[in-house]
Amino acid sequence: MSDTGKKPGTAPIAHRNLPLLLLKVREAVLAGFRPIITHFGLTEQQWRVMRTLADQPEMEPRQICEAAQILSPSLTGVLARMEELGLVERRRMPEDQRRVLVRLTPRSLGIVARIGPLIDAQYARVEERLGEALLARLYDTLDEVLARDPEAIPTVDLPAVDPDAPR
Repeated sequence: MSDTGKKPGTAPIAHRNLPLLLLKVREAVLAGFRPIITHFGLTEQQWRVMRTLADQPEMEPRQICEAAQILSPSLTGVLARMEELGLVERRRMPEDQRRVLVRLTPRSLGIVARIGPLIDAQYARVEERLGEALLARLYDTLDEVLARDPEAIPTVDLPAVDPDAPR
């Protein structure tokens, strides 16, 4: 295998598909958490908002977007639905009425209290399956990747579009 971990001569691209591998790991791990989340009538995005706000009681929507990795247009709909369900409350900031703070309601705090032990139990199963050392290395590696700001990696220069070339 080459330095990129790919067998020579198997495809025209020299590197393994890192985004796909990360998605596969995400889906494999999330598969154990998804039944817990849906059991409580939540979507994955709603749970991410609740988990985020459980750690920091009030946040602006833009902060929630960043922390929960939800795009702003999606978060608008998620928060509207969560407000309808009595899961979040929004309030205007006194010093700037254009800005809004979002917080969990007592109802959603109760859900977080009930779901928390199940989430922790699932984490214990993940650790049991992967091993404490591998899981610790995985957390460390992911933290290191994020600390290096992968979003700042420049994109390759793209060639001019050839109108006659197949797309």
